[in-house]
Amino acid sequence: MEPTAPAAGYATRRPLTDDAHDIHELISLCDRKVIGKADMTLDDVTDELNDPSFDRETDGWVVHDASGRLVAWAWACRKGASDNVDIDVVVHPEAPELTDPLWDTVTERAGQLAAGLGHDKAVVDIGLYREDSGKRAVAAARGFTAATSFIRLLADHGAPVPEPGLPPGVSVHRGLTEEVRRQGHAVQQAGFAEHFGFVPKGYDEWSAELGSSASSDWSQLTVARVDGEPAAMLLGTNAFAGDENCGYVRQLAVLPAFRGRGLGRSMLRRAFADDARRGRVGTYLHVDANNSTPALDLYLSVGMRQVLAIDVWRRTV
Repeated sequence: MEPTAPAAGYATRRPLTDDAHDIHELISLCDRKVIGKADMTLDDVTDELNDPSFDRETDGWVVHDASGRLVAWAWACRKGASDNVDIDVVVHPEAPELTDPLWDTVTERAGQLAAGLGHDKAVVDIGLYREDSGKRAVAAARGFTAATSFIRLLADHGAPVPEPGLPPGVSVHRGLTEEVRRQGHAVQQAGFAEHFGFVPKGYDEWSAELGSSASSDWSQLTVARVDGEPAAMLLGTNAFAGDENCGYVRQLAVLPAFRGRGLGRSMLRRAFADDARRGRVGTYLHVDANNSTPALDLYLSVGMRQVLAIDVWRRTV
């Protein structure tokens, strides 16, 4: 599936930023068939194409049929300098013959990416909707197995949401200065260290990744300090603002030494109040159902409800 050797009857090449609209249409078509609605925005697709960890010249493929219609999109994307690589393969229902060669291509490329970083194996992950029996069967046939589940939760804001008070000794600070952003990064790295799929990132890489996203807004980064010491962080974005008018909590972390004091609950309720004040009708977040900390229980206890499950399937290459 190299661009110079397309599958019979198809033209294969590397993706361009100008392909974002057609890729988005293809993904939306496939999502509607599985979960009944489009789940990615055009900005999401653009962010993927512009991700600093993704090299369009080596790690992505778009395929067009004889009429010029885009019928497949596939990619492999490294995660920092780790051996962990994310992949995805999206194929139009009318071009099923592209499925096998594209899965082979991205899986092979994942191994090459890991080898290029000095690893002797690649841990390859793909996120699959729980309802997507077809894609799950393809993954299983290729040696992938379910590794964890990320639950999408939603808090509905049908009325004004009061801003919560702060626990004693706690102050909150917005990410409008580099000092606060660096503190948020440090808390996030330490707080997520034991989470599934975590890969350490330096401040510059973390900041560049967030800065490249069209949905990022540093004013939605909040750092909580306890007696002046950074203890917790919450990063909100506009990822669900355009199509659903909802806020999104992308990252929420509390340092181990400060857990059990209500910091996570307080910051979450503050995010709800901020989103309601912006006119958002709800707030989304994702949580690893197998997280060793009682995160899911926390989110359910503040009135969030499950709306979607995305399972991560994994294979070591």
